[in-house]
Amino acid sequence: MSLSPTYFVIFGETLQGQRFRPSDWAERLAGVLAPYRPAGIAGGHISFSPYVVPRQIDGVKAVVIDLRLRDIEPLAWKFVQDFALDNQLKTATGALDSIKRP
Repeated sequence: MSLSPTYFVIFGETLQGQRFRPSDWAERLAGVLAPYRPAGIAGGHISFSPYVVPRQIDGVKAVVIDLRLRDIEPLAWKFVQDFALDNQLKTATGALDSIKRP
């Protein structure tokens, strides 16, 4: 049993191999979910939730979502799942150090 958190990653690349636009999509998505934080952790003036963070993985813009978000706010979890599905974006799930661009 692994003690490390598991993550859901949305890549800025469609299932057809096209780059997802606009170029700041990852920051926008993470910004929408910024209010979801662990209890007792306040956000700064401008900050992302530790559960939803924009990153670059294998040279592709991505959003890394901690699966604990699902327990904290099921509707936020559904929102990110639907976002990836509706926009036909590539995704991956697993330990962060093992996630590679599909």
